[in-house]
Amino acid sequence: MAEANRKYETILITKPNLTEEEHAALIEKFTKLIDKNGAVESVDDWGVKKLAYPIDFINEGHYVLINFEAPAAFPAELERIYGITDGILRSIVVSKEEK
Repeated sequence: MAEANRKYETILITKPNLTEEEHAALIEKFTKLIDKNGAVESVDDWGVKKLAYPIDFINEGHYVLINFEAPAAFPAELERIYGITDGILRSIVVSKEEK
């Protein structure tokens, strides 16, 4: 029996010193990865914002919100890939509540 997809959202913060092309390539990499394992619903680029606290002496980050559907096992793999990707300062994947 196939497992039903669940709804998730992920926010990732990339380093502000990335060029626009590098930033776009990172976002494309993750949207393609999500599409391969589920479906991207929306991508919202929030731009460069000041961080609440410095991370590795960096005070700003480029925020991106991605809403998607995927099997329950996929978010752990996505977090793992975020962790080994250069250019990512922080990330989080959260399950969205069903209404």
